[in-house]
Amino acid sequence: MIGRTLGFYLAGRFTRSVLGVFLTVFALIYTLDFVELVRRTGDVADVPALLLAQLALFRTPAVAEQVLPFAILFGAMAALLNLSRKLELVVARAAGVSAWQFLTPPIIMALAFGVLAVTAYNPVSTFLREQATNVEAARIGKAKSTTDKLLWVRQRSVDGQAIIRAERSSNSGTSLGQVIIFEFDAEGRFVNRVEAVSAQLRDGYWDLTGVRLLTPEQEPQSFDAYAVATNLTPEQVRQSFSSADSVPFWELPSLIERSERAGLDATRYRLQFQSLLARPLLFMAMVLVAASVSLRFFRFGGVAKMVLGGVAAGFVLYVATKLVEDLGSAGLLSAGLAAWSPAIVGSLLGTLALLYQEDG
Repeated sequence: MIGRTLGFYLAGRFTRSVLGVFLTVFALIYTLDFVELVRRTGDVADVPALLLAQLALFRTPAVAEQVLPFAILFGAMAALLNLSRKLELVVARAAGVSAWQFLTPPIIMALAFGVLAVTAYNPVSTFLREQATNVEAARIGKAKSTTDKLLWVRQRSVDGQAIIRAERSSNSGTSLGQVIIFEFDAEGRFVNRVEAVSAQLRDGYWDLTGVRLLTPEQEPQSFDAYAVATNLTPEQVRQSFSSADSVPFWELPSLIERSERAGLDATRYRLQFQSLLARPLLFMAMVLVAASVSLRFFRFGGVAKMVLGGVAAGFVLYVATKLVEDLGSAGLLSAGLAAWSPAIVGSLLGTLALLYQEDG
């Protein structure tokens, strides 16, 4: 077994490298997002720079969460290459410590990072992104800054059918902005068009504000408030307007259960839940991939090619993960297989490369 002192030393070096890479990327994403917010809201009055800085800070964790696997990969490569360059790994090998032993602390820390990323970081980043969306809708909604994608949903109610179009959504889709509703009777004939500044989902109806009603037979009418019947539930609206990654990890099991009980397709949420569960194993795979290209002695040369190979392998693994997740979202693969297979295959390939280098 590796000594306690050496184990803590290796774990500390790995942790500092990973945090350094992640914080650097976090700062870069924050700066770019802040500049983009300033550009998009340049023609909106009464938007202080402090508010934009706060919005960028709230939005950045959710974006930075996507680069966590690369932070593990590059952090592990940096730590191992630095140890190899200073001949510390040579001394450890000379003392009888195998590669598998001095890789144990980084692997344990990678698993710990994965658990923290799933159980703590993901819920916090999701909450902050939701807060940022709400603040954007309330303070700079006229700039259409929450999303550039139109949102559509079809509903049935006691009054007939309706098609709802919204330019923004918040609170998991229960609050909409810049809404247009096309209402039809039970036989499918067009009845009227309702334009509203905002819409809030209530129990059995949409509560609209700032309404303009257009009908074929009458002149346009304006109302401060207007109600449109609906049979949609918050779960159905969330499924229509919200992406799976906007749901915190701890809420996914109950959301999956409620969606299935209501007869809705919960594939996206089940895939997201399994992907989060597989994240610690994916982080471990990144450490093994980094180790397979970072343990070469500097005096043997060829280190640059090995590093480029590790970077390429990490990107291939990431692309494969996204590709398999898309197949899972389309229903071509089961959620468990789509979520776990990239991490398992990456771990096996990294282990195979190390076995070839160290024991072959």
